[in-house]
Amino acid sequence: MKLLFIYNANSGKLNALFDIGHKLISPSTYACSLCALTHDVFKENTQWKNFKANSGYEMAFFHKDEFESNFPNVKVLYPTVLKLNEKGVSTVLSADVLNQISNVDELIGQLDQRL
Repeated sequence: MKLLFIYNANSGKLNALFDIGHKLISPSTYACSLCALTHDVFKENTQWKNFKANSGYEMAFFHKDEFESNFPNVKVLYPTVLKLNEKGVSTVLSADVLNQISNVDELIGQLDQRL
């Protein structure tokens, strides 16, 4: 089993700069709750980084344009967390759920509870 984390943002340096600006100027209207949970303005959240290193879960991370290139037949709302196994792809945390999570502790708790 592999967890797929898909951000509601496109890849690339220019997009990253726009995202940083948005987080600084108007963080409450930033469109990617997953990114807001897992990353501070300029770097990955330390608690999240430690969880990734020690969780034992196999994980892959995608921007939405990268995900759509790799999984063209999977249609989801972004951001999302999916589970990929021999049976296919299924949702672990939907956009609606991620949008309700307020901090990294809660994100980790939701992942552990659902897996």
